Amino acid sequence: MAKALFGHIVAPAQLRLVEENAALRAKVRRLELELDELRSQRDAAIAHELLSLTGDNEPALA
Repeated sequence: MAKALFGHIVAPAQLRLVEENAALRAKVRRLELELDELRSQRDAAIAHELLSLTGDNEPALA
């Protein structure tokens, strides 16, 4: 009976830990997506700045 009581007490704490872990993983995914978007914007701004320094209005064809 002690094992049953102990299992009953521990289970909600483990469930909360699993829920917190899932929430943190989701937050990390959102932040990684935001970081990718910001990096893309930064790269586009750098490319635009470099093109404006060269005086070209169009990117060169490779």
